[in-house]
Amino acid sequence: MAKQHKELPEPIFKMDRCKAVPALIGNHEDFLIVSGLAGTSKDMASLTGDAANLYTMAGAMGAATAMGLGLALAQPDKRVLVITGDGELLMNVGTLATISVLNPANLSIVCVDNGYYGETGYQKSHTSRGVHLEQMAIGAGIKMTSTIESEDQLEDGKRMLRETNGTSFVLLRVSQERPPAVKRLMEPAAARTRFRTALLGHS
Repeated sequence: MAKQHKELPEPIFKMDRCKAVPALIGNHEDFLIVSGLAGTSKDMASLTGDAANLYTMAGAMGAATAMGLGLALAQPDKRVLVITGDGELLMNVGTLATISVLNPANLSIVCVDNGYYGETGYQKSHTSRGVHLEQMAIGAGIKMTSTIESEDQLEDGKRMLRETNGTSFVLLRVSQERPPAVKRLMEPAAARTRFRTALLGHS
């Protein structure tokens, strides 16, 4: 029986995430990627074809930024991209302060902000009520930040993810439409082994 989706609420932000995320990320092979729960993992699995350089989180809400920080510090010669959602980042926003202090030059963070908790019924998140996550990143001390709200800003954001000599933070504001419907690897041990192989060249 087909799953019935309830009608989505009115959009807070306007960009189509299914177009904006790929346009911002560009060639995924430029990065080792850690994606947050649900929506952003679907975004990236759709873009990459669920490739080996992608580690998708499941069940560890708030952990993507911390994991990406550790990976960037351990692998300073590789570019690391964390892509997370507004709800997940709000759960562990203090990590931005540690990231700022350590400031790895090879770490970029994208927060896909739709203003809703999409996985639990589309309740409004704090970002739909005035909380601005770029301003929180700036307050934490991250020096290279940007908020993208329209298509003409995507190219500058794409360059920021690749060219800055220090941690960068990009807030991508998108409408609340659902992420791509895509299956991804959900077995933690298999995901770990696959990602380790992409990272080190052996299992």
